Amino acid sequence: MPRLLVVHHTPSPSLQALLEAVLAGAGDDAIEGVEVLVRPALTAPEVDALEADAYLLGTPANIGTMSGALKHFFDRIYYPCSTHTRGRPYGLYVHGNDDVTGAIRDVRRIATGLGWELARDPVTVVGPPARADLDACWELGASLAAGLTLR
Repeated sequence: MPRLLVVHHTPSPSLQALLEAVLAGAGDDAIEGVEVLVRPALTAPEVDALEADAYLLGTPANIGTMSGALKHFFDRIYYPCSTHTRGRPYGLYVHGNDDVTGAIRDVRRIATGLGWELARDPVTVVGPPARADLDACWELGASLAAGLTLR
């Protein structure tokens, strides 16, 4: 069964709302045959990254970049995954209070180094999430999960 690994750092109510929307989309009843694994970035084991067929990453934008927790995840998995996970799709959602561009740039740089392929544009949310932001997160989760059923 294909696996979607959701790796997140969720320190705020806004990020919790985005995570819940992503998981609702990925777990939609219309999508069958996909296992969704949810792991906090600080404790996501390397084996989960190696065994996943796609990745959905969630992070706050902190001081112009991704959270230290997501960077820690990348630091742990980079060498074990660098040759074994090439070509796998990933998605990204980022929440910030004023600017998320640095976080997106830095995640893309590392994902490119891993050979991962961005499945769709990142969902970016500045300030409190609106209904459209939650819908975009739902669609992100659903599209990555549904894409695994086509592989």
